[in-house]
Amino acid sequence: MAAFKPGHLHIERYALNKEDFSYNLSIDYEVSQDPSEGPGMQFTVHGTIEGKDMSEAFFLPRDKAYNFASNITKILEKHGIPKAVSSLGSEHKQYDAMFEDVKAQLDLKPGDPVKPEHLQ
Repeated sequence: MAAFKPGHLHIERYALNKEDFSYNLSIDYEVSQDPSEGPGMQFTVHGTIEGKDMSEAFFLPRDKAYNFASNITKILEKHGIPKAVSSLGSEHKQYDAMFEDVKAQLDLKPGDPVKPEHLQ
């Protein structure tokens, strides 16, 4: 199950058998200003994975904010969710809405410049 509203995505998954995984996670995000990177998006992933509390936050500068799903996937894998289950793409409709909201909040347009150091 997943629910989206601007600035927030909630995803839940319940294990169907003992080899499966359960999680109940929220992803909150808002436009933020970093002293060295400038404007961008602050993300916080929090909730439970297999009944264990977790919370991690990260900042992405404006020109890298579109890549938030990769960062979130790495966080989920770090907390024990296997790669086959960790991708936000499985909640496609809500992921698309979140992606569009991030772009709108940061006024991201095709062709916007990217800092060369962010391409490494």
